[in-house]
Amino acid sequence: MTFSEGMRIDTSTTSTSGGGRGGRGMAIGGGVGGLIVLLIALFLGVDPGGVVSQQPMDTEGVEAAGFDVSQCRTGADANNIVECRVIATGNSVDAIFGQLVQGYTRPNLRLFTGEVQTACGPATSDVGPFYCPGDQTAYFDTGFFDVLKTQFGSSGGPLAQEYVVAHEYGHHLQNLLGNLAKAQRGPQGAEGNSVRTELQADCYAGVWAHYAAIAKQPGTDVTFLEPLSDKDIADALSAAQSVGDDRIQKAATGRVNPESWTHGSSAQRQHWFTVGYQNGDLKKCDTYRAASLDG
Repeated sequence: MTFSEGMRIDTSTTSTSGGGRGGRGMAIGGGVGGLIVLLIALFLGVDPGGVVSQQPMDTEGVEAAGFDVSQCRTGADANNIVECRVIATGNSVDAIFGQLVQGYTRPNLRLFTGEVQTACGPATSDVGPFYCPGDQTAYFDTGFFDVLKTQFGSSGGPLAQEYVVAHEYGHHLQNLLGNLAKAQRGPQGAEGNSVRTELQADCYAGVWAHYAAIAKQPGTDVTFLEPLSDKDIADALSAAQSVGDDRIQKAATGRVNPESWTHGSSAQRQHWFTVGYQNGDLKKCDTYRAASLDG
């Protein structure tokens, strides 16, 4: 088990929807190939609006009833129900970032299946998890965790999933600090601001992991996570490795083109998560000033 069973889950910032006609069977851009293309640009990304808002989408059924969040009460529920795990992870990230950053405010969290309307445009499950600054909401279709394991080779352990959530919340912190817009400005490619933005979010996820097993939840006197094992950290690093630009490009096209990178290599993603995890210091995550992104 990952979460302390006595942890209490707060669902007040969570909304859900389901039943849309989209999903991985009807991919934007067409099937698995479309999924891979979108994930190169968007998986663990910041704003899908530039791509998804241009795509036609039948919105009938988008607002159908989604997952029942009343099932999510304690850490025990987070250990047994993936949707509860996402919400509990968000709770823990909020608490930790709230202690580290003065004036931190919580994002919204949306669990959806199929299709969803956002301030960044309509999206389907094929986009993968994403953060929309327009409505300050992190969006998750938990079915993606299966794709992360089966198509991208991640270990699929709990901390692999929690890393994904913490990364998206890292984008929210960047938004609050005024750094998120840097992804769209300046140079691009392997040394560009898009990559630096994504690697900083990986580092922020590592900072969360540093504190999650030692910080106690106010009012419960229990830590958010149980002590992390080497296996737990390996799970997070496995997820980071599986979504490196070089690895995705190699799988999709058989070659690697650093000039088109948006998120960083597998090694870079692992490195910056590790920087955050080992130091627990947000200041160590200043990827924009790093002379080398390789460590």
